[in-house]
Amino acid sequence: MIEKRQFYINGAWVDAIDGTDYQVINPSTEEPCAVIALGGQADTDAAVAAAKAALPGWMAAPPAERIAYVEKLLEVYNRRAEEMSQAMSLEMGAPIDMARSDQTGAGSWHLQNFIDAAKAFDFEAPLNDHTPEDRIIHEAVGVTALITPWNWPMNQVTLKVGAAAVAGCTMVLKPSEESPLNAMLFAEMMDEAGFPAGVFNLVNGDGVGVGSQLSSHPDVDMVSFTGSTRAGKLISKAAADTLKRVHLELGGKGANLIFADADDKAVKRGVRHMMENTGQSCNAPSRMMVEAPIYDRVVTEAAEVAKSIKVGPASEAGRHIGPVVNAVQWGKIQDLIQKGIDEGARLVAGGPGRPEGLNRGFYVRPTVFADVTPDMTIAREEIFGPVLSIMKFDTEEEGLRIANDTPYGLTNYVQTQDGARRNRLARKLRSGMVQMNGKSRSAGSPFGGMKQSGNGREGGHFGIVDFLEVKAVSGWAPE
Repeated sequence: MIEKRQFYINGAWVDAIDGTDYQVINPSTEEPCAVIALGGQADTDAAVAAAKAALPGWMAAPPAERIAYVEKLLEVYNRRAEEMSQAMSLEMGAPIDMARSDQTGAGSWHLQNFIDAAKAFDFEAPLNDHTPEDRIIHEAVGVTALITPWNWPMNQVTLKVGAAAVAGCTMVLKPSEESPLNAMLFAEMMDEAGFPAGVFNLVNGDGVGVGSQLSSHPDVDMVSFTGSTRAGKLISKAAADTLKRVHLELGGKGANLIFADADDKAVKRGVRHMMENTGQSCNAPSRMMVEAPIYDRVVTEAAEVAKSIKVGPASEAGRHIGPVVNAVQWGKIQDLIQKGIDEGARLVAGGPGRPEGLNRGFYVRPTVFADVTPDMTIAREEIFGPVLSIMKFDTEEEGLRIANDTPYGLTNYVQTQDGARRNRLARKLRSGMVQMNGKSRSAGSPFGGMKQSGNGREGGHFGIVDFLEVKAVSGWAPE
């Protein structure tokens, strides 16, 4: 049993003041794999006080100096990548090969992108060429609370820490109590990289405890949260009394519009993307919307692809999906699969219960429903599991209307060879991101949504901007 009861505060590992033990469960076995402490108000206050004390020095450090610390962090991160992969695989169920390539790989990708973006960022510049005495200064927001989820742990930690660090903010990280080991390892890396005491702090806790305490804390200037829409609303309310800035990356219900002229790999790509990370991705293309002439063929192909996807323990090598994170998630997914059956959707792959041969662990069968209508629960709620809903549309206008008929607005997808159609839909789809024909977004492209998928953007230049205030100065003296 791994025991990790300490927090990282003011440059040192310290015992919890108000700590209570919490067992971390290995979702592949349903057995405890670690014990951590959940902090209380005194722990939160200590971490915030350390961040507040470190702020003046850190925000005054030249950008090149802050960037150099992140470069050192990336060096340490890459050297200890295997430790990170093993931690995430153990605690949140990512198959080990996927943990190495995607989960851990996301962290190094984002850190490098922040380094590149920060080197090109004008932290101080004239307003324009004709106003030499007007200066625009980009200044750190201040003390930031970073609250991260369990599904893509290092992706989210590095998106927040990398941006905050180069912007000159100090930080208190509260990772998910479901997957804390990776974040504690990351704290070791921050320490090894030599960040000044108090710049980065870590306190474990749950949302009701440390999460709420950070959101309402008078000395926290900004909360950056990734998680459920429900929790995002609670954080916004808790933060309102102190008028702190709140950036939210929340849920999604992405539409994947597949037209009759889509490429031959579009369906397989869409199903596998949905099932990646066992469906536990906010940007998953969970609504496959198919143009009527190819609907029957697509349903058959999607079912075949889903049936070919293997499910197994996270510790095993290979291209398979692992368990979902915990018993609560497993039960929620099972209820929604049953709801799909009860409301009349046609089950063409998977279904309730565990996959054959897996009687222990939070495993879910890769599931596909056809003939889903927009009013069905599975078409409207974020399932956060390997469950795909297939819907039919007759015209581009109908497909667009159904795609936008959701409270969410994170990522939508378009599959067509018609360039004019792609561009039309990209302009009209109400989402922060639109990905077309399997083309991934480039390095530094912003990640974020609109509507109930949140606000703010993460990654590259745009992610740095979110951690900065804009100060307008007149009467600037030539230097």
